[in-house]
Order: sequence, then C-alpha cells, then structure tokens
Amino acid sequence: MKKVLVLHGVNLNMFGKRDPHHYGTESLDDINAAIQQLADELEVNVTVFQTNHEGEMVEQIHKAFDDQISAIVINAGAWTHYSYAIRDALAILTVPIIEVHMSHIHAREAFRHQSVFAEIARGQISGFGKDSYLLGLRAAVSAIDK
Repeated sequence: MKKVLVLHGVNLNMFGKRDPHHYGTESLDDINAAIQQLADELEVNVTVFQTNHEGEMVEQIHKAFDDQISAIVINAGAWTHYSYAIRDALAILTVPIIEVHMSHIHAREAFRHQSVFAEIARGQISGFGKDSYLLGLRAAVSAIDK
C-alpha cells in the first residue's frame, strides 16, 4: 500500500486561530480529517505529523526514510524559507516531495517568496487553503504511480 507522510511545520497547530485572512478558520484537526477522508478514498495510508521543533521535524523525515514512505507532503511554515536542516533531511529521500502552503505565498511578503525546498520538491501548491493539502495529496499519489 502507498504510504504518504504529511508534515505540518512551525505554528501550523494554530490554524483556525492565527491570521484567518490568510489561513482561514479551520483548525489543524479539521484539515487532518479532510486529508484522512481523501486518503481513504484514494486507498492510501496517510500519517500526519506536526511540530514546532525543527529537530523533531528532521527526525520525522529520517524516520520516513527508514519506514519506506512512498511520498511526502510538507507545509513547513516559516521553515520553508530558511531551514537548510530540513531541506538536507528531505534531500536524503528518493521519493516525491510535494510542498504545500495554505496562503498564496507569492502574493505576500517578499521573504515568503523563497523556498529552500523548491529545488528538491516535485512541485509546490499554494493559495488554496485546506485544498492545498488535498491537491498536494493527489499530486503525491499521482507521482507515486508514475
């Protein structure tokens, strides 16, 4: 069975409370429930993980390597723009990596336009709120199938 790891980064546990203009009003639990529902439809095993600690994110990525995860969907939050530690951990993997963002990062502050993951990600989806994750999961499954 296909195994996809969905990684939520720093501050994303505050979805539904943080800046609803950019991130909407749905909680991380709401988003995870939608991800799981789609995973069931797609017949994919999904694991979700959220942390506010960079080292824990790196450890989870290392675990994904050992667990032979089929693909990664990642919204690293602010780490997207500067975490070379997470980038290097992701670069160890040989599976598709799909970068997602709830807000349209290219229509926001200039620092958000840069992704240190872009060179190693299969693609990036941003600006569709919760649907960014669902589109990311679909893209991951499609990439696994190729």
